Order: sequence, then structure tokens, then C-alpha cells
Amino acid sequence: MYQGRATHPVFVALLPTTQRYGIPREPFAGLIRAFVQDQTVTRYRDWEDLFDYCRYSANPVGRLVLYLCGYSDARRQRLSDATCTALQLANFWQDVTVDLLKDRVYIPLAVLERHGCAVEDVLARRATPAFREAMREAVEKARGLFLEGLPLSGMLNRRLAVDIDLFSRGGMRVLEKIEARGYDVLAARPSISRGERARLLVAALARAAFSRAA
Repeated sequence: MYQGRATHPVFVALLPTTQRYGIPREPFAGLIRAFVQDQTVTRYRDWEDLFDYCRYSANPVGRLVLYLCGYSDARRQRLSDATCTALQLANFWQDVTVDLLKDRVYIPLAVLERHGCAVEDVLARRATPAFREAMREAVEKARGLFLEGLPLSGMLNRRLAVDIDLFSRGGMRVLEKIEARGYDVLAARPSISRGERARLLVAALARAAFSRAA
């Protein structure tokens, strides 16, 4: 597409958008790399390995949104990367049981080992004390990234700011749900109720309005 040789209708239609908004090739290439990786990699050794995956599977999405909204500076991209990686991690921790059905374990093996949790216990859905401690570390890692990325919403137009704030607060709410159940995500999938979603939306709108007024 970037060489002007695209024939598939999707890429033919996409080209004018990339030209209009100055979107580089890298975010798309990253997503394709992540899709390919998903076909062969089902375990991650440590945080560095998992973050490298998120760099291609999650972060490009945020950068594409920024480009489409007219933002291309490094500072916003850095904050977006933190937010997108945090969202990816929160989704992993929420869907541990879902991923097990696909023989995927996203909790880094080094984290499990550090807390004395065997992978076999995870596969057998045994929420041992060691597993819960591993999940505690995993939750705190994601929470730290959410907090790192929160300033981004104050650097965007109101509509996008509400969306980003809502995604971040929703992700942090998932982490709170996991924490409240003693980090046992193997017995049931933690989820946010409709009422909680509505309250999160109202709070996001209020913060956006207050930010603009200030």
C-alpha cells in the first residue's frame, strides 16, 4: 500500500486516509507482526517479553487513534503506549480462563516462578496462594501503567479525552475487581456491571467538563 501497489479494496480505501493524516507504516506493520506472533507464541518468559508483544499488539492502536485525531508528538505517543499496554494487561488478567482454553498463559513465567506458582496449577485452575501473589504483582504492574498514562486525557480534545479517560478508569476498575476477590481470576471472570459502566461514563464526562472549565 505504501509503495502504491495495493489491490485489495481495504488497502486501496485506506491509502487516502494514511496520506491525509500522515500515518506512517509502522503501526500497521506492528499489528501484523503481533497477529503472526499469536499463531506460535503462547507463553512469555518475563515482563520484557510481554511488553515487547504489547508494543506491537496494543500500542499501535492508540497511536493510530492519535494520528486520526491530529496528534503525532512523542509525548502523547508515550502516554498512549502506557495506557494501551495497561489495557492489554488488564484484559489478560480479566481473561485468564478464556486464554487457558487456547493454551495461552500471558502471566510471565518468571513472575509465576518468583512466587512459587507452577504453570500446571494455572492450567488446572488452582488459585493457590502462590498464584494469587503472582496475580497481585501482575495487577500492580498494570495499575502503574494506567497511572502513568492518565495525564494523556488532559492533552486531548474533549471527545477523545472522555474516551481515553473512560477506557483507563474502566481498566483500573477491572483491576479493583480482581483485587477484591483476592486475586482469584480462575474461579470466575471478573466483569464490570452496566451500572458501574454508567457511573464510569458520568465521572469521565464530569472530569472532562471540569478540566475544560479550569
